[in-house]
Amino acid sequence: MDGKVFLGGGGERYAQPQGLALRYANRHGLVAGATGTGKTVTLQILAEGFSAAGVPVFVSDVKGDLSGLAAAGSAEFKLDKAFRDRAAMIGFSDYHYESFPVTFWDLLGEQGHPVRTTVAEMGPLLLARLMSLTDAQEGVLNIAFRLADEHGWPLLDLKDLQSLLAWTGESRGDLALRYGNVSSASIGAIQRKLLVLENQGGAKFFGEPALELSDIMRVGTDGRGMVNILSADKLMTSPRLYATFLLWLLSELFETLPEVGDPDKPRLVFFFDEAHLLFDDAPKALVDKVEQVARLIRSKGVGVYFVTQTPADIPEDVLGQLGNRVQHALRAFTARDRKALKLAAETYRENPRFDTAQAIREVGVGEAVTSVLVEKGVPGMVERTLIRPPSSQLGAIDASSRGRIIAASPIAGKYETAVDRYSAHEILLKRATAAVKEAEKAGAAVEDMGQAEREYHAGRRYSGTRRPQSSSRRSDNADTLASAIGTALVKELTGTTGRRIVRGILGGLFRAR
Repeated sequence: MDGKVFLGGGGERYAQPQGLALRYANRHGLVAGATGTGKTVTLQILAEGFSAAGVPVFVSDVKGDLSGLAAAGSAEFKLDKAFRDRAAMIGFSDYHYESFPVTFWDLLGEQGHPVRTTVAEMGPLLLARLMSLTDAQEGVLNIAFRLADEHGWPLLDLKDLQSLLAWTGESRGDLALRYGNVSSASIGAIQRKLLVLENQGGAKFFGEPALELSDIMRVGTDGRGMVNILSADKLMTSPRLYATFLLWLLSELFETLPEVGDPDKPRLVFFFDEAHLLFDDAPKALVDKVEQVARLIRSKGVGVYFVTQTPADIPEDVLGQLGNRVQHALRAFTARDRKALKLAAETYRENPRFDTAQAIREVGVGEAVTSVLVEKGVPGMVERTLIRPPSSQLGAIDASSRGRIIAASPIAGKYETAVDRYSAHEILLKRATAAVKEAEKAGAAVEDMGQAEREYHAGRRYSGTRRPQSSSRRSDNADTLASAIGTALVKELTGTTGRRIVRGILGGLFRAR
């Protein structure tokens, strides 16, 4: 189907061949359905279709199955006959097995190229969401970011943020008049949550070299778009980190890419699997940000497709932005299920040939009700559709094949070695070290003065003489020296770093690290 991503078709009960128009693909979409109804395969054939059309794809692989995109299907596969029969039934005459260009990514750096960003790029809003901070704690985090910006202290990794928070806590008295109260309890709570985040793998995610967006928007020499697969099976043990990363990536695309209007095809298609994780217990500010990105990012040529069990998982303002929809079966066993089914049916343009709610309840595995945008971006009538079979391997590839693909990647070696450059942690450590040396020098001067005083009095006892004038001059000189030293000490030690040194806690200054 020229200019379209072929979805499927049908026989007597089903629609004519259905295709998702590339020129409307940046108007986002939804893939929904209960567990085991075929969402992952639909995700796979959509990725194949976009790649074949020269559109790069970014997709998260929650179950590990999508790595099969890197290998061609096989006639020896047990479903080969079923696949070919379905291809014939839906009029997919060009059906054949093939592999697709794949780049593997992994936030943990274990099953793909490492993905990193800096703390500054993530920003306080997403970090607060990531760590489930209260309003008061988020306010303190915003103050810390503001201070880093004012002082020119780069925030690159977690130790930079931990050191900055320690400095902010020690300076809270000086900061209160300008920024409001900064409680030590809030600082401590954020530090503890940073420690939890570090234990969940966050230390590997924050740092440099940071991901360059151009590396996920590549097109191969054969004209096919790169399929970027984020290995998320282990990442799902930290669902908040997973959801926050994908939202950060969307935000980066939105803020970085130039306006292109409505192109003939998207510059990138982004699949957000397990999308409910993004919205569970999300504050209104975050939901508003997602709605804004979904509404405006299409003008940057990026299509966003949310994958979840039911449309009810998506806030209404966001759901209204999703023009292309593939709805697999929903089960209505409970009152809540029936409500979700009714909501799903009501979001489609009705077809007089069948009842939409009943069709959603009845479709089997590999079947769906679909609605795609047609001329002038108008939602098409809902249709029952047999989803086309995949051309790539159904199921995961083995570890050795994955390793070979990673090693042969054009970006192999670019992100593998972390870089720890001079940033906030090193700057604050240098300040603390300098304060120690100044304090030691001042302390040595005071000690020398005390030794001279003791020697003078000892000499007087042995000589038995009194030198009033000399003593007066010595006293004046000593007072002058003591005053100068005192002034220097006050000037240095009234500073935050100095107070920290004098209290003898330098060794624990960066203990959160």
